[in-house]
Amino acid sequence: MPPSPRWSRVLAHWPQALLPAGITVLLVGYFMLPLEEFGPGRPALSWTCLVVALVLLSGLLLREIRRVVDQLEEGHPAVTLVLLIFLSLVIFATAYLALAKQPGEFVGLRTRLDALYFTVITVSTVGYGDVTPSGQTARALVIVQIGYNLVFLATAASALSTRLRGRAAQRARHRHHADRPPERR
Repeated sequence: MPPSPRWSRVLAHWPQALLPAGITVLLVGYFMLPLEEFGPGRPALSWTCLVVALVLLSGLLLREIRRVVDQLEEGHPAVTLVLLIFLSLVIFATAYLALAKQPGEFVGLRTRLDALYFTVITVSTVGYGDVTPSGQTARALVIVQIGYNLVFLATAASALSTRLRGRAAQRARHRHHADRPPERR
């Protein structure tokens, strides 16, 4: 038996309702998970985890971007893209936090919130200057993040924007056809 129209509307919007929950889980995980294993004491582990995380994230982002561009309706690629963008923030914040344990790499980056703040400021290209990469490794990682932002996050944002404009146009056409009186024959 098919679900009632009301239940169908609820099911249609559950991914959007879960988006804040997914973002919350990412942020709570970032602030609660033990990240002490990363840093100058275990550089091979730190860099390997960062590279693997970025490669996996890049693959997932590309897959979801393709699904948005191809206008595939199964799943919810737009919601997934937003969650992946937030995951990229958490990954870079974790890398900055680990790198900040090494003396001389960052000025003003001491806590997880500082690292997340610096990541968001870097993504937004605001750059207040209160947290700065002072070491060569930190500067190299910031360059990697900026390149990553330009290639992956800008493409994801563009795909999301295109999808939202397409959906808005589709709704407008649907409303326009619904408001027109039926043609007489």
